[in-house]
Formats: sequence, C-alpha cells, structure tokens
Amino acid sequence: QVQLVESGGGLVQAGGSLRLSCAASGRTFVAYAMGWFRQAPGKEREFVAAINWSGETTYYADSVKGRFTISRDNAKSTVYLQMNSLKPEDTAVYYCAAGSSPRVRISDYAYWGQGTQVTVSS
Repeated sequence: QVQLVESGGGLVQAGGSLRLSCAASGRTFVAYAMGWFRQAPGKEREFVAAINWSGETTYYADSVKGRFTISRDNAKSTVYLQMNSLKPEDTAVYYCAAGSSPRVRISDYAYWGQGTQVTVSS
C-alpha cells in the first residue's frame, strides 16, 4: 500500500504559478512511477504529467507542455508539479497517483491521493 497526500492547491490569477506537492508513505516510493491527473467540474479525469522512478523520463499532456514541470525527490518521497502561466481552463481538482510505469491511462495507476483544488481566476 502507498498513501498519497497532495498539497499546494489554491486560488491564483491567470498567468500566475503554483507548485503542487504529493507526499508518499508506505511502500518504497522509488519503486513507483508517479503521475498527476486533474478533473474539472462535469468533465472526466484527464492525464496531466508523469515521471518515471528515477526522474529521468517525463511525459506531459499537450495542454500543459511548456507550462508545467513534474519532478520528484526520492529522498523525500515527494513528487511535485510546478505550474506556470496558469489559465482559467487549468481549474480542476488535481490528483497524484502511483503506478508501475509512467503512463497516461488512469487504469495504470494503483494508488491515488485525495486531490487538491486549483482555481485560476481570469
């Protein structure tokens, strides 16, 4: 079992920045690839970014490429999502997830956090 707790969400104006954190506990953090997903009201949960166990390989959704950066600190068992140039359409609940490989499908991740709200005002 892996327990994941997100933090860092909040209200920000368009063009601003936020950094989300996801702290993991339980089984060995380094064994897992990590992903960030988001879900806006009335929409399906969607892939945002993923990172492999070492941090050397990352993947991004086209909608956030160039604006968001995923990273991890294995010594702290934490994964981050740096979000810059935020847009109102980035408003959603953001979830971190742990899985065996850094893929884009929800079904590839076995463990999920409770989510943190990000609201971007125009």
